[in-house]
Amino acid sequence: MSRVFWDTNLFIYLFENYGVFSKAVAQLRSKMLERGDQLLTSTLTLGEILVKPIERNDPELCRKYEHAITTTATMIAFDVKAAKVYAALRSGGSCKAPDAIQLACAASAQVDLFITNDERLQGKQVSGIQFIVPLGRVPI
Repeated sequence: MSRVFWDTNLFIYLFENYGVFSKAVAQLRSKMLERGDQLLTSTLTLGEILVKPIERNDPELCRKYEHAITTTATMIAFDVKAAKVYAALRSGGSCKAPDAIQLACAASAQVDLFITNDERLQGKQVSGIQFIVPLGRVPI
């Protein structure tokens, strides 16, 4: 069993029709379930996912997305431990704030794999995360 952190974009692909990306995420989730992997994400992911439904004044879609994420993924909060990792990531100037928050939350949870569709993060070394890979290069 692996601890796998999904960046926001993977949930968007899963919930909405993004063609090949949506299919890849659905296959990834299926493989994770087969292996018994644990899915993790941050509370920032939930906040980012809810932006569009709130803009559209769609409370039902907000409830649907919140339920889907909170019942399938372990939610990692941005706490003191994550804040310290965040500060280290931001002090180097190599990460934008949202990316640094996601990476910090994942690192504080000690994940095996951080999956994103942001290739700029691939190969980044963050203590607490074994591997950071883009969706197209997930070793599954």
